[in-house]
Parts: sequence; C-alpha cells; structure tokens
Amino acid sequence: MNTPRVAVITCAVLETEIAHFATDLTHIVRIEKLEWALHREPDKLRTTVQAAINRVEVETNAEVIVLGYGLCSRGTEGVKTNRCRLVIARAHDCITHLLGSKERYAEYVKQNPGTYWYSIGWNKHHAPPGKERYEQTRGEYVEKYGEDNADFLMETEQAWFKKYDNAAFVHLDTGDVEQQHAYTKKCADWLGWKCDCQAGDPSLLKALLSGPWDNDRFLVVPPGQTFRLVADERVIELVP
Repeated sequence: MNTPRVAVITCAVLETEIAHFATDLTHIVRIEKLEWALHREPDKLRTTVQAAINRVEVETNAEVIVLGYGLCSRGTEGVKTNRCRLVIARAHDCITHLLGSKERYAEYVKQNPGTYWYSIGWNKHHAPPGKERYEQTRGEYVEKYGEDNADFLMETEQAWFKKYDNAAFVHLDTGDVEQQHAYTKKCADWLGWKCDCQAGDPSLLKALLSGPWDNDRFLVVPPGQTFRLVADERVIELVP
C-alpha cells in the first residue's frame, strides 16, 4: 500500500528530530516549522497553526497533514483542514513524542513528580531553568526596573522552581546529545536538582511521519472536522 503524500507542521522544539527521521522519506512534500513559544499563548498557537494548514493545502499536493504538536495548552484544539486528513498524536505536549508514548510519559511523571523536562530542542530555543537563565532574566529586570526591584522580581521568578527537584533530559540520539546532557546537568547542579538522562523511543515520531496512524496513538481527523480535549487516556477526540 502506497504511503500518501504528507506535509508536516511542527513546533521548532521538534525540528532536529523530525528533520532526522524525515531524511529520505520521499512521500513528505513539505516540513513547515513554527516558532517554539506559541504554547504560551494558546489562541495565537491556534491561529498560527491554522494559517499554516491553510497554506499547505493551497501550496502543496499533500493528502495528509501531520502535526508535530500535542494539545500544547489546548492551543491546537479546534484546528481543521479543508481537503486533507489531519493527524495528531494523542499527546499533551512534545515530550510524549520524544519518550515514544503517553503511557511512558505518565509513568515517568508518576514516579518522578517534580520533573522539569530538557531536550535538544528546548535547550536550543529557550533558556531553561539554571544559572544562565537566572543571570539573563535578572539582567533584563535590572535594566528595566533597577537593582532593588530586580531582586524582588527574581524571588518571584525563582519561587515556582521549588516544586521541581529533577531535571530529565530526553533525547532520540539526534544532535549533540552528550553536550546537551552535560548542559542539563550543569543547570541541575546549580539548582540543586537531580539529573536524569532518558533515552527516548523514536517509534511515535516515525509513525507520525509515515504511518500507520493507529487509533491508540493517533487521532485521524477528516476534512472539515476538528478535535478537542477529553479527560481520559485518549487525550483527544473528534468533535461530533
């Protein structure tokens, strides 16, 4: 059975892994990368992904559009296609894509509830908790508000880190894993956290790019329909 023509719309956080596993996949007609921080503004994420879907449908002959996203603060909820099938993993965020399954993600967090995740993409695109982030943020506050106010704001900035005690670096053996693991450990040491390195499982990302899109791991959304959050192990469902 021939694999349909696929276009990929992904968050920049997964760009390294998707580019790696898409190499030599001739059925992929486009990979469109979107800026990483959109999950912070779910409405903006939704409109940006929808605009990318619209472009892909006009500018390519793709038959399927796959999203390198999970629900991502519900920012992908509500997007839809006009002619292509839309495929999204049953995932709350990109860490599921790296670990390989929502079950592994849930089990790890259950065993390590104070975990903050690091990855090659996260380390590249934003300053994760650690000394560099502290110094960068404090410098910005000093410039805007002065020394005294900066110290007060930094106390607030650092307070939310107290619920974490574990830096987990997850990778799919793509990119400079050794360097980025060392960077994560450096951050963890400065914060007084444990540091754990998790070898991920590429099977979910590989299936996202090429199929099969089984119902246990993916939701296939027909043209004109959309999906929403559901409060059970399915994560998402079609909107009736």
